[in-house]
Amino acid sequence: MNLFCQTINNITTPLSRSEIDQLLNKTYKKFLFRPFIRAIQDYQLIKEGDHIGVCLSGGKDSLVLALLFMELKKHHLMEFELSFICMDPGYSSENLSLLEANAKSLEIPLIIRKSNFFHVVEKIASSNPCYLCARMRRGFLYALGKELGCNKIALAHHFNDVIETTLLNMFYGGQFKTMVPKIKSKNFAGMELIRPLIYVKEEDIRRFITKANLTCLNCGCTVAAQKTASKRHEIKQLLENMQKNDPNILTSIFNSATNVVVDATMGYTKNGKKYQFSDIYQDNINYQDDNEE
Repeated sequence: MNLFCQTINNITTPLSRSEIDQLLNKTYKKFLFRPFIRAIQDYQLIKEGDHIGVCLSGGKDSLVLALLFMELKKHHLMEFELSFICMDPGYSSENLSLLEANAKSLEIPLIIRKSNFFHVVEKIASSNPCYLCARMRRGFLYALGKELGCNKIALAHHFNDVIETTLLNMFYGGQFKTMVPKIKSKNFAGMELIRPLIYVKEEDIRRFITKANLTCLNCGCTVAAQKTASKRHEIKQLLENMQKNDPNILTSIFNSATNVVVDATMGYTKNGKKYQFSDIYQDNINYQDDNEE
């Protein structure tokens, strides 16, 4: 069996598009659409005349992202274009059929392009494929977006992804580095990546998907099915345990990424240049003990 082959069971019949729109505009407006809009406004993720490639994998997060973008388009707040793009990295026929069926029922005009990434990653990084797979997938989506005339691609990373990435970098990368709302591409001139779901919580996405009766893909590989080791899965478990003692722990971790006190760090990197504590200390002539009067 191919490492990246995942079986989908218990496929349900989704609600109609009108019923899903009603869910999105009423019951889940507070949890999905409003934080989506707030992120766009806070971080200026969309500008007049943008052409955005909305990236879908078939998972719950990207389906919600597509629905939110289509809803935003209806409001005519600004003029922008949308293309809904997907890389088929080697899905089984069953997974691909489910992806296409969901796109059809949700009236998403999805453009799917095939690749052989699953096969490549399985050959060279089968024990820990997520990092390489994500990098290859992103490059493919940038290229596809640029081919279609997009100047931005939108990924479906949410509130919980930010927190998990922050802890992964701290625990296993030895650096405080988070997932930012937007970033310019180094390899594709004029292209930018945006993350409009950065304020949307995963639990709210899950509740919406369940109410909408949608059956979604994971990423199609055994790491998502927890058959091989995944550091992200470990972090998820850790956070679940921490929340039992402190329900606000996720918000605190998220907020820490927006409240970095440079004067109280041991060092930082900016524009590729490393600054050590001694540099920070010398530059701050008012460096004093907090208890000093």
